[in-house]
Amino acid sequence: MRWLVIAASLVPLASLAIRAASHRLGANPIETITHETGDFALRFLLAGLAVTPLRRATGWSALAPYRRTFGLLAFSYASLHLATWLFLDLGLDLGAIADDVRKRPYVTVGWSAFLCLLPLAITSTRGWQRRLGARWVALHRLAYVAAGLAVVHFTWLVKADVRAPLVYGALLCALLLARRSFRSR
Repeated sequence: MRWLVIAASLVPLASLAIRAASHRLGANPIETITHETGDFALRFLLAGLAVTPLRRATGWSALAPYRRTFGLLAFSYASLHLATWLFLDLGLDLGAIADDVRKRPYVTVGWSAFLCLLPLAITSTRGWQRRLGARWVALHRLAYVAAGLAVVHFTWLVKADVRAPLVYGALLCALLLARRSFRSR
């Protein structure tokens, strides 16, 4: 079943590739790629955060492995999102990158979200879980920080029509409330 989830998660990437090969990414293909990879990064991050509350609510322990799967998918799409901006949009021009980070708050927040995800991806293995012990759980709570920063990044990016970022923000708030309610039981 996990392989089916991974295969399904690659559909958006395949769609982007097919649309790029057939020149159907719109007037600004780099922007399309950037936005779609960022959107799926946030979707998979929220899906990963939803696993534990769903597992606790349903008692279905078979959901547990999907938390890591969704987290790594979120990191993969976030990496593609970042790489698109760094390489395709800015041509790896370090001065332009530094200017963007310094002048555009949504870029700074996006970088911060990515930097929160990086140690989570690195330490996602069972070996790291054993090495870090209880600190691993504390470290992986950064996923909530990353999700919050990603919602802010998305909200500041769109400026006018904030409906989609607000939906993601509401989902994140619901997940945080669910986490808190399961802790208080």
